[in-house]
Parts: sequence; structure tokens; C-alpha cells
Amino acid sequence: MFVPRLKSVKLFDPLLHARQGSVPRPVVRGLFFSALTPRKPRALEGLAPRVPFPIRYKSISASSALRQGMTEHNDSEIEQIQLLDGFQDSYGGVTVEMKEHMDADVFAPLLRASISSWKQQGKKGVWIKLPIEYSHLVDITVKEGFRYHHAESNYLMLVCWLPETLDTIPVNASHRVGVGAFVLNDKREVLVVQEHSGRFQGTGVWKLPTGVVNEGEDICHAVVREVKEETGVDTKFVEVLCFRQSHKSFFTKSDLFFLCMLQPESSAIDKQNVEIEAAQWMPIEEYAAQPFVVGNKQFNFMAKICLAKADHGYPGFGALATTTGGGKRTYIYCSDPEIE
Repeated sequence: MFVPRLKSVKLFDPLLHARQGSVPRPVVRGLFFSALTPRKPRALEGLAPRVPFPIRYKSISASSALRQGMTEHNDSEIEQIQLLDGFQDSYGGVTVEMKEHMDADVFAPLLRASISSWKQQGKKGVWIKLPIEYSHLVDITVKEGFRYHHAESNYLMLVCWLPETLDTIPVNASHRVGVGAFVLNDKREVLVVQEHSGRFQGTGVWKLPTGVVNEGEDICHAVVREVKEETGVDTKFVEVLCFRQSHKSFFTKSDLFFLCMLQPESSAIDKQNVEIEAAQWMPIEEYAAQPFVVGNKQFNFMAKICLAKADHGYPGFGALATTTGGGKRTYIYCSDPEIE
């Protein structure tokens, strides 16, 4: 096996071919290569960036790359560079999803050749999604200029900005979203809990049920779920009373916390034993008068909002169900969901 030195490259012209009445040789995937001078065999690594003129590359998937190796050969021993398979996004970038296993020594030259091709095409941001089982490819990807963007439990997303311009790739999600439940019954009692762990463990403080919104979950549904999980009480979302933003609350991420009012649809408590130490219905005035609540500016202000709502003197934000331009369900939270 040898790697040819390419002297010239010209694209296939079917009209010229018809006029000439002969078939140029050799032919590789619609490209004609001529004036080829064999060289001593050498590693393909680093070959693509040294080619001084544009070459039309061919994209292949991880599975076909593994079957075919790095190259294809025709009868004249002409070698063709293969590329990673990706799809274009609407921002001039490319996303590659590795779905089948690939050895590192196959992946590395494919990635370098692909980067060269993407640059020639004027691509901007390149995203590579590596499932956790392909973590052996992370080091190679980082060494080619990629950086971590975000990770989930089963994959790592890496990204690279190719052009010599300002990098406009958006940062990873900057906020976590939490909810708190103000559940008030017709006796002016509020549903409160004591927690097994966290900052309130062992303090004797009674607090509102709280939790984190799951991925793809709406605020109005998340708060109902959290109350059910922690206390066993069925509720109905009424409105958002207020929200709070804080920074560096979860590692380096900011936090958005939505205080919501819920209407109870049951009263019997069946607490969760893993996270909840105790749960009960407490008169709202007693909840607001706790020393911790009174002494903490944030908790005290939210307690005053709850008191005002209980006295029917505070307007909240109801949930208006709607859809996005793409047809996805979403909610607008506003003070008058019945507005026309």
C-alpha cells in the first residue's frame, strides 16, 4: 500500500466526457486524479492539511469507517480520504453524533480530515456528541481544539469554533429552576414539612415543600408533583406568586425559584420517608411567625406575600396554555390568563 502524491485534481465533467468519447482514468467517486507519483508508504495522519488545493471529501458514518478503515482504493491504488458523518445546523455549523464504536487510531485521522474539510466549507461551530461508552475518544477530540460544552448522565458534548472570528457559541445552561408550594386550605392552614437533610436538617424549622423542575417539565406541573411526592397531598396549580434569582447556588450555576400557590384536592398526609422528617397543616400566621422566617429577609418577604394572598389582596400569575411556532406546548404566566 502506498499514499500517492496528487499533482492535479479536476472534477468530472460529463459533457466533456461525451465530447472526448473516452473515459478518463483513474476514477474515484466522481473525481479524476492525474499525474500521480507513488511515494514511500507513510501514515495518513497529517496528510489532508498539507494538500495545497481543495479536495472533495466523502462523509461516512462511524460504522462504515470501522468497516472500511481510513481509506478506499481503486484498481490504480489511489487513496481517498474519508470524513466523519454529520448534519448541518441552521447556524452554519455541524453536529456529529458518534453512535457506533470506533477505535481511537481510526477516529483521530478522520477527525483531522473532517476539520480540514469543514474549514474549507466555511463551517463555524462543530459539535461532537460522545456517548459515555466512547469516552476513549475524549482526549483525541480535546487535542484537536475541542472543549467541553455540557454533559448529561449518558453523554459528553464537545464543541469547537473553526473560523478566525469571534466565538459566538452559546454557553451551557446557566440556571437551575426550583419551585416552592404554598398550599392553603379553607381553614387558613398551610402545608409545611421538615427535612431529613440539607440546611434545615435538625433545626426544627417548618418550611414549604420545594423541589427542582425536571428537564422538559413545566413549572405548573413540577410544583404539583413535588407536593405529591413529599406529602402525598393532591393539589391543583393556581398561580405563580413571585420568583427569585440567585447566583452560584448550584456549583457555578444560578438559580431561579418560583413560589406557587396550589389548591389542595385532598388533606390526608402520607409523607415521603427518604427526604421528609415530618409534614403537617399549620396555621399560616404560625408559619410566618417562626423565628427563622422572621429573621431571614427572603423567607420573611415570601411569607408576607403568602399572608397577603391568603387575605385576597395579592394578584399572582396564572398559567395560560399555548403553543410555540413549531407546535410545542408551552405556558405563559401572566396576571390575567383570560385576557383576549
